[in-house]
Amino acid sequence: MKVAIDAHALGSGLGGNETYIRNVIRALAAIDPDGDYTLFLGPRSGDEIAGAEHMRRVVVHPHSPLVRIPLSFPLALARAGADVVHVQYFAPPLCPARLVVSVHDIAYERYPHFFTPREVTRFRVLVPLAIRQAAVVLTLSEFSRRDILRRYRTPPEKVVVAPCAADPAFRKIDDPAQLVAIKERHGIDGPYILCVGNLQPRKNLKTLIAAYVALRTAGETRHKLVLVGRKAWLYDEIFAAARDSGFAGDLVFTGYLPREDVVALYNAADLFVYPSIFEGFGLPPLEAMACGTPVVSSSTSSFPEVVGDAALTVDPLDVSALAGAMARVLHDPALRARLRERGLRRAAAFSWEATARIILEAYRRAAG
Repeated sequence: MKVAIDAHALGSGLGGNETYIRNVIRALAAIDPDGDYTLFLGPRSGDEIAGAEHMRRVVVHPHSPLVRIPLSFPLALARAGADVVHVQYFAPPLCPARLVVSVHDIAYERYPHFFTPREVTRFRVLVPLAIRQAAVVLTLSEFSRRDILRRYRTPPEKVVVAPCAADPAFRKIDDPAQLVAIKERHGIDGPYILCVGNLQPRKNLKTLIAAYVALRTAGETRHKLVLVGRKAWLYDEIFAAARDSGFAGDLVFTGYLPREDVVALYNAADLFVYPSIFEGFGLPPLEAMACGTPVVSSSTSSFPEVVGDAALTVDPLDVSALAGAMARVLHDPALRARLRERGLRRAAAFSWEATARIILEAYRRAAG
């Protein structure tokens, strides 16, 4: 079975999509070292993935989506003679191989105002086409599976849950010098609260900033708030909220960071907060847990499945509830210790290798 993997997200800074495909490739290389895999890359493929050196590589040109999806990618697939191709969200209309598509969530259907009109149109047209074409649809949670089944009337047996896990790089760091160094590198003076995610409306960062302002105004904390993530779309209001907060000097926007920096920042934080309104999985809370950082997250969409009892969960649109949960964790050492312990156990319950076995079975099903 010749498997093609659309890995154009590698090196793109595309956040969740890049993290997902990198870990899928790494885990498949570990569980199926003799498999026949070809990675179809963009021009900025990034560093080598450990263990996947035996996988063939094809750089697809031109890389523009308008050309890559309908023309250059399917032509490259045909030349490679692939039996199965694994893509995220979008597939070539005329695909020369059996299709496995990963649809992480359908937020664009639930919250179209969180996207640009062009993005909503693209997703609403191309994702249903890919789902209909696919032999198997992979998604990240039972919540997303139910969402896809309801929205697109997909046969239940076609949609398979293959959850995310924290990359093994996300772990506790016991060297205090590393934690001091990462704060100095990013100009963080003193303790801080951390959030990691692309700057876009769905991540609900305006509400997080409002909750932080409430804490500071009430004298509940002097922590800084550090926000890690690239500018995605519709982010101007986030920066406006920061400027108008009265605490702009204590709000640190780092932009997109390499993974090793993010790992260290998780470790050095006193609290990780993730108030996203809607996620198909929501990986950052699990990454924070794997680093031993206590977590406050949303109570909506897939979060109960992911965090279990290892985080404080709140309505992400309730500023006072979010501020209250943050204050509880910051002021209660016993609660912080309990969340750290539960979080480490919770993160360990998810494994990319276990997920890769589900994905490999999906490839076999598609090929058959």
